[in-house]
Amino acid sequence: MLIYQLIGCVIGIIGLVISLLRFRDGKMSLNMLLVWTVIWVLLIVFSVYPTTTSLLSNITGIGRGLDIILIFGLIGCFYLIFKIYGMIETIEEEITLLTREIALNKKDNSGEKSDDEP
Repeated sequence: MLIYQLIGCVIGIIGLVISLLRFRDGKMSLNMLLVWTVIWVLLIVFSVYPTTTSLLSNITGIGRGLDIILIFGLIGCFYLIFKIYGMIETIEEEITLLTREIALNKKDNSGEKSDDEP
C-alpha cells in the first residue's frame, strides 16, 4: 500500500468517526451525515482502489480519473456553499427578529413604573 493510500484511509476513517460523533451529539442533521458519510467512504474507496476513478471517468465520458474527482469536488463545494449561504440568511433573519423583540420589550419595560419610584 502506497503512502497516499494509507493517508487517504486514515483521513477517511477519522472523518467518518467525527461525523458520527457530531450526529450523535445533535450537531449534524441526518441529511448532512449522509452527505459526509458518502464523501468519506468515497475517499477511502478512491484511496484503496485508485483505478475506480478511471472507470468512473469512462462511464461519464470525462477524460481522466483525476478530472472527475475535481469536477465532483467543485460541484460538492458549490452545494456546501449554497447550504451555508442559506443557513446564514436564516440566522440573520432570526437575529433581526430577536433584536426587534428585545427592543420592544425594553421600550415596554421602560414605560412602566417600578416599585421604587413615587
